[in-house]
Amino acid sequence: MREALYYDAAAPDEKNKSVHCRLCPHECKILPYKTGICSARKNIEGKLYSLTYAKASSINLDPIEKKPLYHFYPGSEILSVGAVGCTFRCLHCQNWQISMAKPEDSGMRNFTTEEALELARKYDSVGIAYTYNEPLINYEWLLETSKAFHNEGLKNALVTNGYINEKPLLELLQYTDAANIDVKSFREDFYAKICGAKLEPVLKTVKTMIKNKVHVELTYLIITNRNDSEQEISDFVDWVASIGDTVPLHFSRYFPTHKMAEPPTPLGKLEEAYKIAAKKLKYVYVGNVHEDKYSKTVCPHCGNMLVNRAGYKTEVTGVDENGACKKCGKKTGIIC
Repeated sequence: MREALYYDAAAPDEKNKSVHCRLCPHECKILPYKTGICSARKNIEGKLYSLTYAKASSINLDPIEKKPLYHFYPGSEILSVGAVGCTFRCLHCQNWQISMAKPEDSGMRNFTTEEALELARKYDSVGIAYTYNEPLINYEWLLETSKAFHNEGLKNALVTNGYINEKPLLELLQYTDAANIDVKSFREDFYAKICGAKLEPVLKTVKTMIKNKVHVELTYLIITNRNDSEQEISDFVDWVASIGDTVPLHFSRYFPTHKMAEPPTPLGKLEEAYKIAAKKLKYVYVGNVHEDKYSKTVCPHCGNMLVNRAGYKTEVTGVDENGACKKCGKKTGIIC
């Protein structure tokens, strides 16, 4: 264990010795020997400890497109690491076996920052992706490891729900290069009923990351009869366009999982969302489908094929090492 950052310790004269976690917008007040909503931070005798520090449930070398990050070193592979726990309780969570698990029940292995660096070098990884469960709850290890990778010239990428308070976020962003943020819906009632959280802090995180020059891509899982109305999709696309029409947006197909039994997203609904977004955004993708036509990247200026994708086979053909289109010479926003 490691003592947590960003919490208020119990007052010396407080009888129940509760602590106040300040890491995420839940701001859990935690009684002795209890954990917060995330299950990863525990009050022990009036101090808050991270139960997932230097622990991992999942370690893989993944195509970076799997995160998904399409405009950040396309075609590369990245060391991908996760622990357990989450700040959300999404009824449709695809990784619920680890996101809903408790540290004491998960069978995690020890995994230090030094081991992560060793693996990244051994397999020529572009860096490290903190992923699979919600990485921000493992903040202490994440911050330590991000600094180490940054100092070695390796990249740090977050795959996250974006639920974090501004102060810890700003400290972490000094070492963060890229992020894919899941926007679950563009309605507060969805976040409250389906995720047990709030939308506004997520939107704030997106804006803060972009303001601090982090490469950001967004994912929106379209769930049948839940967040798939034309109006909601349009409102979300308008918001994305307002913060930057070059922000890559990934619509993803939903399949029944965990506690949600709605039918899989119809392909027509995904195509409809794509058409709405393509009118205002330069880079729109559709994932979790068999067709590859929605995964290719073309130059928004001249239509030149920049990155050709077939599954996780990626060919970077039309963009140079500076992120410019080889045909028209204009910047594309792709980081190579």
